[in-house]
Amino acid sequence: MTGSCRASFYDEPQMTANGETFDPDADTAAHKTLAFNTRLRVTNVANGRSVVVRVNDRGPYVSGRCLDLSRAAFASIADTSAGTIAVTYTVLG
Repeated sequence: MTGSCRASFYDEPQMTANGETFDPDADTAAHKTLAFNTRLRVTNVANGRSVVVRVNDRGPYVSGRCLDLSRAAFASIADTSAGTIAVTYTVLG
């Protein structure tokens, strides 16, 4: 399964939807429907950099966005000052 959309990031302390304490320094993501622990390769369309993340939360709930990345995951593929970026993603398992 693959997809494309805009991705954002978050870094506020909170509990994730699967019951973990959110770690902004871990390579994790929120997605509305993919199963928890699904691994995704997320690629920044603008520069080709990619990161592998694990889905552990639900969201984002903003129109046009399909992924909320942890701060660390977002920072590995884009400058956090961008706020949102165009990405493609591939389900790895």
